[in-house]
Amino acid sequence: MCRLLWIPSSSQGKEREDGADDNSHKEEKEVDVPEGDVDLDLYGAAAGWVEARTSCPHLPAMPAASADELARVPAPDSQCSRCHHPSENWFCLICKDVLCSRFINKHMLHHYQESGHCLALSFSDLSVWCFACDSYLDAQAILELRPVYEVAHLLKFGERPPFRSLEVLNLSSGQNGGSSSSF
Repeated sequence: MCRLLWIPSSSQGKEREDGADDNSHKEEKEVDVPEGDVDLDLYGAAAGWVEARTSCPHLPAMPAASADELARVPAPDSQCSRCHHPSENWFCLICKDVLCSRFINKHMLHHYQESGHCLALSFSDLSVWCFACDSYLDAQAILELRPVYEVAHLLKFGERPPFRSLEVLNLSSGQNGGSSSSF
């Protein structure tokens, strides 16, 4: 085995985008990698591997997951409400606005900076991001996120998502991720 130093790619991307030089918020981890004929691009940040959080203190900002709220989840092919770009769009889990990613015109990032709405779901890969925590959130482990994730998955793929069991989630994270049902 060899040991690699891994720095989460989400921090690196944010620093590049914001022009920040402060490296103090990076979490470095050592990762065991088998020696031999291993393609190191398959490990760590080069592979896009990030560890999503299983809790977030900003979840209470989301409205309750009522049928009316879930019916307001737009189609995954919705355009950015500001620039009308057709892809790489995010859905604000607070106000339900659809805005483009930081790789297009940064409208979701600007929305967070202007409004403080920090929770968003990507229509590209259905990941959930908390701008305030600067981290991905595990939509399967966090019960508050599961209803909106399930609706978005149904809209995008026409079927319910395959959820990991709560027992597996509890064993792997050591946490239960949350218990209230809010959206």
